Formats: sequence, structure tokens, C-alpha cells
Amino acid sequence: QVQLVESGGGLVQAGASLRLSCAASGQFFSSLDMAWFRQVPGREREFVARIKRSGGETLFGNSVKGRFTISKDNAKNTMYLQMNSLQSEDTAVYYCAATLGWSGTSDRLYDYWGQGTQVTVSS
Repeated sequence: QVQLVESGGGLVQAGASLRLSCAASGQFFSSLDMAWFRQVPGREREFVARIKRSGGETLFGNSVKGRFTISKDNAKNTMYLQMNSLQSEDTAVYYCAATLGWSGTSDRLYDYWGQGTQVTVSS
């Protein structure tokens, strides 16, 4: 069983940066493909970024490409999302997700989810 806990959310002004963390319990962290999704009330969950288990291959949603980076520290059992040049459109609850199997941009591919952390960007 894998448990995921996000942290690092908050209220920032447009143009600022924020780093989210996702800490994972369990012994399978290095075997996990992991991702970030975000959701605004009343809208579908949106893919943000994905990193493969080795940390060597990443994928980003079009709306964050060039502004966000994703990384994975297998020694610390933690994944990060560095968010730069934040915009009001980035306001959402951000969720960490993980899978021991195939990963991609669909949330249906992920078996483990965190509780979410709120990011609010004021313009």
C-alpha cells in the first residue's frame, strides 16, 4: 500500500513561484511512476505533469509547459512540482498520484492519490 501526502500549497501573487512536495510511504517509491493533477470545483481533473519511476522521463500538460518542472528523489521518497510564473489560471487543488503500472495523462491510470493541496494565485 502506498500513501501520498502533498504539501507546499498556499496563496501567492501572479508571477511568483511555489514548490509542491509529495511524500510517499511504503517500500515501492522507486518503482512508482508519479504525476500531478489539479482540479477546480465544477471542472474535470486536469493533468499537470508526470515523471517516470527512474526520474529520467517527464511529460507536461500544455498549459504548464515551460513554467513547471517535476522531479523525483528516490532517496527521500519525495516528488516535487516546481511552479514558476504562476498565473491566476493555475489556481486549483493539486493532487499527487502514483502507479506501479503504466502511466500517462489520464487520471484513470493512477492507483494511489493524495488528499490534495490548495494553490491560489491572486492577480
